[in-house]
Amino acid sequence: MNTQERINELIEKLALHLHPEGGYYKETYRSSESIDGEQSLMTSILFLLTSENASNFHRIQSDEHWYFHEGSPLTVHVIGENGHEKRMLGLDFTKGQSPYQLVYKQEIFGSEVQELNSYALVSCAVAPGFMFRDFELFTRQELLNQYPQHEEIIGRLTAE
Repeated sequence: MNTQERINELIEKLALHLHPEGGYYKETYRSSESIDGEQSLMTSILFLLTSENASNFHRIQSDEHWYFHEGSPLTVHVIGENGHEKRMLGLDFTKGQSPYQLVYKQEIFGSEVQELNSYALVSCAVAPGFMFRDFELFTRQELLNQYPQHEEIIGRLTAE
């Protein structure tokens, strides 16, 4: 089975849908317990990114823990006042990868598969639980106005 066939199989068998930030996802868990009667204590998704379909820069109001399942290594890019940080998700410890990475609430982040013609399947657990009302997707110009020194990565992980 080639890479594209595997991507298609994962999308079909896992019933994944397009995510607004890029990639494909399916919510797999939403806690029945809530903080305020509305926001769940935790949510979790399966998330598939491909070389051609990255996760664009966005921000949420909860911590998000990423877990690697299969495919190529993934880079979670975080930009902010402290610069540009690369958090490597994968299984090759000699290359600084880890099978899990944490993105803290209010960090601006996006992700991309490291290898061409490939994919990465991960899970993301969010606590307190993810709510689209807390989801902020950035445009290229918004981020360039704030972080012009990161033009290269902003250009790759934003829409115009």
